[in-house]
Amino acid sequence: MSTRTALVTGGNGGLGTATISAFLAAGWRVVAPLRPGTADRLPAGVVAVEADLTDEAAVRTAAGTAASDPEAPLRAVVNLVGGYAGAGLIADTPVADFEAMLAINLRPTYLTTAAALPHLIGSGGGSVVCVSSRAAVSPFPGAAGYVTAKAAVLAFAAAVDVEYRKKNVRCNTVLPSVIDTPANRAAMPDADHGRWVSPAEIAETVLFLASDASAPISGAQVPVYGRA
Repeated sequence: MSTRTALVTGGNGGLGTATISAFLAAGWRVVAPLRPGTADRLPAGVVAVEADLTDEAAVRTAAGTAASDPEAPLRAVVNLVGGYAGAGLIADTPVADFEAMLAINLRPTYLTTAAALPHLIGSGGGSVVCVSSRAAVSPFPGAAGYVTAKAAVLAFAAAVDVEYRKKNVRCNTVLPSVIDTPANRAAMPDADHGRWVSPAEIAETVLFLASDASAPISGAQVPVYGRA
């Protein structure tokens, strides 16, 4: 029987599926908020909740579901939702495209964490894990919105750490390079895929940061680059 719950967003993506599988294998109860009609992509055993993660009320409902089992209190929040869209250089990028990257990469992380924090505190503490990107600390041209959004995730995670560490809630961030997913292989067929980091490798790092094994760690920015 599961003795703790993890709330995992972005569960039907390549990294999300690997992360949920890792938590289930470790004996966690996993709650995954998803867009309507996508629950069939999840591993068996997940508690799926239909939710728009840009909507505050929907996110609060999902967090409530994650905290609803007294036998498996909410102990971890894993913010995997995000996305990338290339654009031109800054002067050629419409502000709407810039803001769209903030909306998909930052807003769900903020709303999910904010909704879950009272439940984490109420259950005695826990761990928040956010996903940024190598691009946040090593930008490349043509992605100002994405770079800014992922850097904002780092800043937000640091704020969670400083505000809630004394309440026994830790917050850490992982920074992947290119993740070895079918979508990325299709987008970059000529790249050296063997140098990319696998979803399973990142998932094990996330699981470690959510677990008691990483109890002394908070405020960390963990590079998960593979050999890229």
